[in-house]
Formats: sequence, structure tokens, C-alpha cells
Amino acid sequence: MSGEQKYLGWTIDYRTPAGAPAFSGPDSVSWQIYKNPIALAIGGICAVLLEFADPRIRSGVWDHSIFKQDPLGRAQRTGTAAMVGTYGPQEAARRVIQGVNNMHARVQGTTPNGIAYDARDTELLDWVSATARYGFVMAYHHFVKPLSDDDMQRYFKEGEVVAGLYGVKTHVRSLADFDSMMHALEPYFEAHEINSEFLEIMRSGRATDSLPKSIQTAIAHAAIDILPPMVREKLQLGAAYDLTLWQRWLVRRFGQLSDWLPDRNSPAAQACERLGLPANFLWLSQRRRHRLLGQLNISGVI
Repeated sequence: MSGEQKYLGWTIDYRTPAGAPAFSGPDSVSWQIYKNPIALAIGGICAVLLEFADPRIRSGVWDHSIFKQDPLGRAQRTGTAAMVGTYGPQEAARRVIQGVNNMHARVQGTTPNGIAYDARDTELLDWVSATARYGFVMAYHHFVKPLSDDDMQRYFKEGEVVAGLYGVKTHVRSLADFDSMMHALEPYFEAHEINSEFLEIMRSGRATDSLPKSIQTAIAHAAIDILPPMVREKLQLGAAYDLTLWQRWLVRRFGQLSDWLPDRNSPAAQACERLGLPANFLWLSQRRRHRLLGQLNISGVI
């Protein structure tokens, strides 16, 4: 079966060429987190909400993309971009990232309130990168498996090379760094009907045919649950979006199941095969992973 995945018109093949390294290695925290589809779904929605809290990013996406016709695609593309930068061969990832940067060069305009924006603005690039890193790690930490402080720091460090290729200048190296960046941008944050419409689609059961509406609603509420309280208040996401005890149990159950049930057709599994590892490598115990890496003489961080 092909290891190819489409992203904004580019094709990424996670299975070839054999042995080609990614920007992080098979024993990285990022490879563990991004293999989990529940963490990706929750983190992607959270990242979109954090991005769209800033009207400059929201207007840039609204005016220069098909978001209004395909709002779900934004969250999916956030997850796919994470996959490309994490599991893709370095050369393929560079090619795709350069294509995204070329697109950003054409994204300029003014918000309805008269604020100029440019997608190459490093303040905006820094925030978009930070929101994705925050969303995925917090989703995994809260709904799959708690991460140690050391793992958190490793995770943020692992994303710096790829973030730099996107033009990011200020790297978030901790949750404290994320908070500092967020509070610096707080004056821009505001509620908007675009956010509400996006969330309604996420909660409605229309996001995918593969999951029941109840689970899709729970995933959307889980994404809101990990928003920083200040952002949730700014976006006016009140009690109607609270994650119930039943929904919390449901999301955690699916998140934990996804963490030990291998998906052999996923980019995570295909990237393992590219490096000569078993397709189920990332779903093995940490001890077995370390043993295999030692036997095959594969570095944990490539």
C-alpha cells in the first residue's frame, strides 16, 4: 500500500526513500504524540481557535483561503503539517514548507477593523507555530498520557528546526514561554462568529463519517477545555461548551486506546518502516523501543 499523503497539492511519501531521516527521530516525544489521532483532532481544533482569536490571522485565512467553504480542512491541515514536519523525509518536508512559505508571500490585507496583516509577519508566524505545539502537547497530556516536565521540554525543543523553516523567530520552549507570547497578543484577541461557526461544524457530527456525533462533540469540547482560561473568556465560549464528566471519560478512553492500537497505514507507521523499524514500533513499550533502536543502531533523535 502506498505511503503517500496529499497536502495542499503536494505529495508526501512517508515510506521512501529508505533510510531517509526526518527532522526528529523515532524515539522523540513528537513521534509519540503525533501518532495519536485523538490528540491530533483535539489539538488541531484548539490550535485553530487560538489562531483565530487574533483577527489578523483570522482575516488572512478567511480572505485568502477556502476556509469559508471548508472550515474542517483548516484543522485537518494543521494536523497534516505536523505530520509532514515530524515524520516526512527531510527533503520532502523542506519542499512542502517552502511551498507554504511561497503561498504566505501572497497573503496580505486589512482586517474589518482596519488592522494591516501580512502572513510573513514574524509575530503571526511565531503565534501560529506556538498554537500548534501547545494544542497537540496539551491534548496528549490531558487526554492520552501525562507527560513529565522533561518530556515537555524535549517536545518543544524538537519542533524548533521545522518552525525555523516556516520563518519562526521566537521559539516556544516551555508552557511559560507560550503564556508570555499569549499575553503579549492578548489586546488583539476577540470573539467572532467565524469561531462559533467552526465549532458548530466540529460539534455537529459533520466533521467525519467515521466517528459518531457524540464523540465529535466530545472532541470539540475537549479542545475548548484545554484552551487557556483567558482565551476562552475572550472568545466567549461559556458553559454550553463545558466538557462533561461522561465526555471526558469518552475522550480519554478513545485517546488511550489509540495510543496502544497500531494504525499501520498512518504516516507514523510508514515513517518507521522507512527507517527499517517495525510498523508498530511507536506502539511498543518504551523498553522495547529502546532495545530495537540499539539493535538496529538507529539514533533516537535524527
